[in-house]
Amino acid sequence: MRVIEPHIHMIARTTADYERMALMHTAACCEPAFWAGYDRTSAQAFHDYFTHLTVFEPKRAAQYLIKHFCHICINPKEAEDLVLAREVISFIPEFLSRDNAIGIGEIGTNKNTRNEMTIFEEQIDLAVRLDQLVWVHTPHLNDKLKGTKMMLDALKNRRDINPEKICFDHAEEHTIGLIRDQGFWAAMTIYPVTKNSPARVVDALEMYGLDHIMVDASGDWGPSDPATLHNAIFEMRQRGYDDKTVEQVFYHNPCQFLSQSPKFSC
Repeated sequence: MRVIEPHIHMIARTTADYERMALMHTAACCEPAFWAGYDRTSAQAFHDYFTHLTVFEPKRAAQYLIKHFCHICINPKEAEDLVLAREVISFIPEFLSRDNAIGIGEIGTNKNTRNEMTIFEEQIDLAVRLDQLVWVHTPHLNDKLKGTKMMLDALKNRRDINPEKICFDHAEEHTIGLIRDQGFWAAMTIYPVTKNSPARVVDALEMYGLDHIMVDASGDWGPSDPATLHNAIFEMRQRGYDDKTVEQVFYHNPCQFLSQSPKFSC
């Protein structure tokens, strides 16, 4: 059973988590840039973070035969400061040239503010100009539907984007249909305490089917566990799905999306 983890923040994980993921047949992972558990104080802090994602993490993952890829961006939680955000955006192309950097993300909204939307659209412009994959963060809890609709509305009249190259993450039952109806990919993130559980994710797969959909774990600074992805695999197998179907969701689908970057291999 081969597995690709399309969204995990390994900077927040111990090396032991790489070992666990390898033992659970994880062949590759992709790490979108995001919040560090605190607001960074300067653009230089982001420069150092992007260096970590493109230099240190691939080496750490390789010790366990896992290919590490990443997306680079100014994240929505820290996009409220337009001056800081634009300074960060100015050096994103430098890091997109690195061997393991395959796209821009995770961009999007946190509180659905005007400034967040401005920086979201400016990074979409950058992705279009540089022909990059895009990984989108949708807000959590009560703001999710509103934020998802705001971003979909911002993209729906653009003729310069390719929906196949854009994935909206943290999707739930009330947003998956909206996302896929416009031709985008949807990803569901599993959390051990709040939001999507393994059973809920499999329920959604049964409701919406397997096309243009991915599943990822919630490896970050909060209560989270990379093994939740594998708990969902076990949930599918318990429900009687064969290995070919399970591997379609947890390996072939992320491989299909991420392989649109010539740097990605699976």
